[in-house]
Amino acid sequence: MKTNPNRFWLLVILLGWAFDFLFWKKPPGINFFLYVILCLITGIYLLQTDGLRLTRPSSLLLLPILFLSTMTFLRQEMLTVFLSVSMTLFLMGVFAITYLSSQWARYGLIDYFIGYLTLFGSMLARPLGFVADVRRLPLGQPDVSPKRNSNFLPIVRGIIIALPVIAIFASLLSSADVIFADRLEKFMDLFNIENLPEYIFRLVYILVFAYALAGTFLHAAQKSNEQVDEKPRFSPFLGFTESAIVLGSVVILFAAFVAIQFQYFFGGQSNINIEGYTYAEYARNGFGELVAVAFFSLLMLLGLGAITRRETESQAKTFSSMGVVLVGLVIVMLVSAFQRLVLYESAYGFSRLRTYTHVFMIWLALLLVTVVVLEIIRRERAAGFAMVLASLGFVVSLTLLNVDAFIVKQNVQRELRGDADKSLTQGRVALDAQYFLDLSDDAVPALASAFQNKSLPVDVREKVGAALFCKRYDREQDKRKIPWQSFQLSRFTADNIFSTIKKDLDVYKVTDTDWPVKINTPSGEEFSCYQYYYD
Repeated sequence: MKTNPNRFWLLVILLGWAFDFLFWKKPPGINFFLYVILCLITGIYLLQTDGLRLTRPSSLLLLPILFLSTMTFLRQEMLTVFLSVSMTLFLMGVFAITYLSSQWARYGLIDYFIGYLTLFGSMLARPLGFVADVRRLPLGQPDVSPKRNSNFLPIVRGIIIALPVIAIFASLLSSADVIFADRLEKFMDLFNIENLPEYIFRLVYILVFAYALAGTFLHAAQKSNEQVDEKPRFSPFLGFTESAIVLGSVVILFAAFVAIQFQYFFGGQSNINIEGYTYAEYARNGFGELVAVAFFSLLMLLGLGAITRRETESQAKTFSSMGVVLVGLVIVMLVSAFQRLVLYESAYGFSRLRTYTHVFMIWLALLLVTVVVLEIIRRERAAGFAMVLASLGFVVSLTLLNVDAFIVKQNVQRELRGDADKSLTQGRVALDAQYFLDLSDDAVPALASAFQNKSLPVDVREKVGAALFCKRYDREQDKRKIPWQSFQLSRFTADNIFSTIKKDLDVYKVTDTDWPVKINTPSGEEFSCYQYYYD
């Protein structure tokens, strides 16, 4: 980069402008994917021109980065998109931190933390150091860079001097010729001087983004070759006795809880009323708290493992044994939470939060097992990498699952199972099609498939059709023009589906003279287009 600093600055400023072009007043869509591609191509190009080759281990990070960035315009469901963006940015940061060393798989939690602190420091300070290094030429080196600058700076100074001179002559010529004045006014309207404050703000953040990207590229070039130190960054300070008391106390508490839970594991719904609790109370309460207990147990085990002194082999085995027992009890508690969630879903159907919790519990259980295995084989340092993989697995699972479409399919199938087996209807709430209004365009293909499924009961099909009609009606009221930068495949597919089933939906009648909008189904049932939220 030092061999051609003008090219370096030109490219990072163009990246800053590209951010403005793709995102300014434009909803999320394909713009994020395009910007990720631009940043990766530019960064790799600049590093390659300096002879810094991309290694195979580093290139493996590009696979999840590209996959997750693609999901941001294939999916519309909010959490899926948010987590995809967040994980993409996190992995791009890891890519910059370990570009030369390729040791991202050997990082511990503290290494990720320190690596990101160093990266943020580079984003703030390294571009200034780069400018100073370019100006400071070693003795004996040909004076090349100043000549480039001497060609560039006179151009800038000439433009600054020319602007007021051109303005004066343009004013005089406008007074001399009406036609010229009209043409000049139309030309100036292209720049919309009334929006000058906005232009200044956009220019500032373009330069800020360019500066931050310059720091990131320079960090990858100059600091990403640091090797991972396998030694602990700090010595354990907590005695084994204190740690054993903490772990043992938690194990006893968890064991007591699990012992009480066992009466429900095999009795199912028949045992729910043993203590006077209703079906709804048992199903609704507890699974969130149990997931929280499992999560904080993981943090406690990792924390104690990092700070506890294990001076003898006996102490190490005892600590590992207690960790195994703790994880085993937590797994049983997760099974209890999972069972409560299944009971809740069988009674009330799926929602986004319940689906998130379902997937999260699976990955949390896998992570707990992995952490205790790493503790047993004395590879505690790899727990940080395991957490990153589990987080990545959770996000990828949500993207592949297609949460909103999954909710529609499961809730519709729940209606079919209930009609086929009347024993499943006890405590069950009928299909809540109004919840479908809160789902994104990801759900439209599944809704349309259910609407066209002749095997569904007529009342269920009409509810699904009413939800589709409400979504189409709401779409027609939105007069916003979607720029190409905000293209989403989910929205495009939904538009095509609405065009396909237009005739089938036209049999529904809308009443929009008052709020909320009401829909009348072919059988005369009234359906409200009011959206609401629940967990």
